[in-house]
Amino acid sequence: QAGKAFRKFLPLLDRVLVERSAAETVTKGGIMIPEKAQGKVLQATVVAVGSGAKGKDGQIQPVSVKVGEKVLLPEYGGTKIVIEDKDYYLFRDGDILGKYLD
Repeated sequence: QAGKAFRKFLPLLDRVLVERSAAETVTKGGIMIPEKAQGKVLQATVVAVGSGAKGKDGQIQPVSVKVGEKVLLPEYGGTKIVIEDKDYYLFRDGDILGKYLD
């Protein structure tokens, strides 16, 4: 599903395009959480990556994440991009805080 949308957009250099995970709207006990009380979602899935940035020696340093991986984002930052009516965010590889291991 995501592959079709990204034929129109490819991140450059060390940029990573992510789709934020949906916010929790119900607690484990079944209580509905109002929109204002929902925290900012910091988990996202990588949907596209750039080729990498040039290092000091002129060699291309590849991006540290791959498409499909789940990552932890900073609370603020990123550039919002709308592709086919869906919101995505563009971050630099160095801004991503970590990735979740299965």
